[in-house]
Amino acid sequence: MTLQAESKKSCCDSVTDYFTSAKFFIYLGHALSTWGDRMWHFAVAVFLVELYGNSLLLTAVYGLVVAGSVLLLGAIIGDWVDKSARLKVAQTSLIVQNSAVILCGILLMVVFLCKVQLVSLFNGWLLTLCYILVISIANIANLASTATTITIQRDWIVVVAGEDRSRLADMNATVRRIDQLTNILAPLAVGQIITFTSPMAGCGFIAGWNLCSMCLEYFLLWKVYQMTPALAIKTGQKEDEQELKQLNVQKEVEAVQKPSESSELMSGVVEASSVEKKNGCCYNITEPFRTLRDGWVAYYNQPIFFAGMSLAFLYMTVLGFDCITTGFAYTQGLNGSILSLLMGASAITGILGTMAFTWFRKRCGLVRTGFISGVAQISCLALCVVSVFLPGSPLDLTVSPFQDITSHFMGDSSLPEANPTTDSFINRSTSAYEIEEMKPQVVSYLSVSFLFAGVIAARVGLWSFDLTVTQLIQENVIESERGVINGVQNSMNYLLDLLHFIMVILAPNPEAFGLLVIISVSFVVMGHMMYFRYAYKTLRSRLFLCFSSDPKNETDNPSPPESDKV
Repeated sequence: MTLQAESKKSCCDSVTDYFTSAKFFIYLGHALSTWGDRMWHFAVAVFLVELYGNSLLLTAVYGLVVAGSVLLLGAIIGDWVDKSARLKVAQTSLIVQNSAVILCGILLMVVFLCKVQLVSLFNGWLLTLCYILVISIANIANLASTATTITIQRDWIVVVAGEDRSRLADMNATVRRIDQLTNILAPLAVGQIITFTSPMAGCGFIAGWNLCSMCLEYFLLWKVYQMTPALAIKTGQKEDEQELKQLNVQKEVEAVQKPSESSELMSGVVEASSVEKKNGCCYNITEPFRTLRDGWVAYYNQPIFFAGMSLAFLYMTVLGFDCITTGFAYTQGLNGSILSLLMGASAITGILGTMAFTWFRKRCGLVRTGFISGVAQISCLALCVVSVFLPGSPLDLTVSPFQDITSHFMGDSSLPEANPTTDSFINRSTSAYEIEEMKPQVVSYLSVSFLFAGVIAARVGLWSFDLTVTQLIQENVIESERGVINGVQNSMNYLLDLLHFIMVILAPNPEAFGLLVIISVSFVVMGHMMYFRYAYKTLRSRLFLCFSSDPKNETDNPSPPESDKV
């Protein structure tokens, strides 16, 4: 009985220790933050479509503004994360993000409530101003969310995990599982509220959620900071650099004030004037541009440059559960119920991918895990390429992929009238009922079945590969550059994501979707080829170290020599 009591007590103690650990507090804070983000990202698209008369124009503008902002400001945000205290960055980005969402929710509630009056005021310009404010404030919230992601997922987790790389891998995998679950559950929850109540009630619920979540997340951040003393120590902060510069300036001034020859006095005056110029207005104005340039240069000079580029290339694809693939599925006769089941299956395979990552990393190492994940993803995406040529595929090379664009912008009467069953799957402004009515009579579901089978199965390799590159960046980037490098990585991801939207805009017909599939798979293959090059150089350098140095000095992921970089 004594042994059983002791075992029960030790089990209870271990459970208590886990639920009071910094690791659990990070998971809880991330779950709250991600839940709010997913609800907002889903709802804001629905709200903009509802406000603009079932048109995707505002949604497209919002997506373009968000992607362009992160593309331009990603390095600057990362630099701010590097040069500021950890707790200050986390708390500031948290408050700005949630406050912007709350303000945007209140503004949307006012617009929904007073839309009729706003349309009649100033010829509708006041309503247009409200749209601009909504998109601008939502963009600020997204930028703050980017800062939060960089500082928590790319920095705090590394510090909390310490030198234990297995613990770091487990924490990264758990964070991704939380992402997968919230991707499904959060939109489902807010969607039910909007459907069974009203969009205005949905705005109020999201604003209230973010207000409560902000207070709890703020407390959790402070708790993790108090429990992890290493978070208070940060190298390369801006304050230290400024103190060093001031010390150098004082030494220069003292040297100038000492009796010396006239030539030495003139050189000291020139040096002092150059220091004053650096503190001038023009220098401060151009500082963001220099930060942007230095961030991209630093990213290129990283040993994990090709690994990061390989991850970015995976964003240039239409083979994901976004609005593009969903719209194409509607044209192929799939209804919303089937799509929801497919999205649930993709979430399950994504979670399996995080489990596969931890299993392969322990047995094969981090670099080899990325190689295995890449091979698995490419193999599964081969089903998508095969689906293009199977019965039921709408691929028709005789139809110009630019037909919709030329007929819309040039008004060419020689072009045939658009068929409602094969119209653009991203430019439609009809209701859901009309979409159901205008679905084509699909001869065979074999092609679309192979397509989604490949997409769902590829999520295992995709998320395992994403975790691999994420941990490579965490382990190989020095602490003082961790923020700016991850900021540039986010910019690269958004750049390729923008290119994939532009690709769809240029060829929006369902008949051209097969070409988009082939192009997407080609970019995925190119991305993994970049990673294979990185893996080859890294493993070769490890083999060289085995024969030329003490094995005790080896690391799990040695960086390739600088001479190996092109």
